[in-house]
Amino acid sequence: MPVRLTKAAPARPRSATSTVEGARWTCAFVNNMPDGAFDATERQFLELLEAGSGADVIEVRRYAVEGVPRGERIAAKIAEMYSPTSDIFVDAPDLLIVTGSNPLEVNIRDEPYWAELAELISWASDHVHTMLMSCLSAHAALKIFDGLERVHLTSKCAGVFTQQVDASHPLTVGLDQEIALPHSRWSTVATDELRAAGYHIAIESDDVGWSVATRVIARSNAVLIQGHPEYDPSSLLREYRRDAGRYVRRERDELPCLPWHCVAPDDWEQLERLHQTLIAGNRDPALIDSYPFEEVADRATWAWRSTARRMYTNLLSSVA
Repeated sequence: MPVRLTKAAPARPRSATSTVEGARWTCAFVNNMPDGAFDATERQFLELLEAGSGADVIEVRRYAVEGVPRGERIAAKIAEMYSPTSDIFVDAPDLLIVTGSNPLEVNIRDEPYWAELAELISWASDHVHTMLMSCLSAHAALKIFDGLERVHLTSKCAGVFTQQVDASHPLTVGLDQEIALPHSRWSTVATDELRAAGYHIAIESDDVGWSVATRVIARSNAVLIQGHPEYDPSSLLREYRRDAGRYVRRERDELPCLPWHCVAPDDWEQLERLHQTLIAGNRDPALIDSYPFEEVADRATWAWRSTARRMYTNLLSSVA
């Protein structure tokens, strides 16, 4: 198996650690996602790393920040299989991946893990060959390195959207000129602001802005991803089910956002009818219980799968 998981040895330099024999790359994977998405996020990123590595071995060490509320099961998994991010500082990887997280604050600097995240990203710019920041972490990097503020959207950007590809970018080698990628976020940073700060926009959309942008920061090749190429075909539908369930159970009064193209075309009309019933004010939990989410999820299309795998192949080639 090209991806091999290890737990980082605490507080020892690389010369003293045990590295997987024959590993071509080492990757520090920092999972900031809340409990409900923690396992799926780990699996999704590891599958893309495996697809992108081909026959080569990549050693993946898993880390978690403090400050994200954890239940008993995920806390136990982190204690057993993950390490604190401070261990990364004594054993710099070839590649650092930092996932997004559920935003809790309007100001990103007020997030409970901000200080730890900012320290890690700043250190990585001087010590890690390539760093990939996803979603909220990408917005954090833009704030830290460029002073750019994320802007809260009036409605959630959620769905699968058509994107335009810059064929001259190393990350897009082998991609079609027009592709589809998922987005799921409440905030954005304007594409023009990234370009003015010196970023190369690899993938963007007239509808939802930039998806992938890069530039060299200090000694590191920084890859910022505002979309979610790692998503499964059913990820957006699961998010809708979660939010709609919270709404009908009156755990929240905010209406759920129906992600665009989150199901197969033949299933869209039925899902849209359910959504219209909810936003009309019907908060009967039976509406969610009776909808065949599992069956519909199994039929959801995966239009971006080959795109995501190719991107990670190109990413790992750039690390080498």
